[in-house]
Amino acid sequence: MKDLKSQASRSTTPGKGGLTPEIQSRIGHQLRAMYDDVVRQGVPDRFAELIKKLDAPGGGSQSENGAGGSNDNNGRD
Repeated sequence: MKDLKSQASRSTTPGKGGLTPEIQSRIGHQLRAMYDDVVRQGVPDRFAELIKKLDAPGGGSQSENGAGGSNDNNGRD
C-alpha cells in the first residue's frame, strides 16, 4: 500500500481526486489476480450439494427438511 501512496504523491495530472492511469492499471491487475484465484478454488462441496437440492423438483421446501430443519429463520420465510 505504501508503494501506491508514494506513486500517487509523485504522479502528474491525476485529476481532481482521481487516480492516474498507471495506478488504475495496477489495481485492475491485482483485482484480476484475486478474482482468478477465487475462480480456481471452485465451489465448495456443501454449496454444490445445496444447489443440487434447490434445483431438484420441490427442492428447498421445509417438508423435506422437517419442521424447522437446520435453517435458522425462526419460522419466517
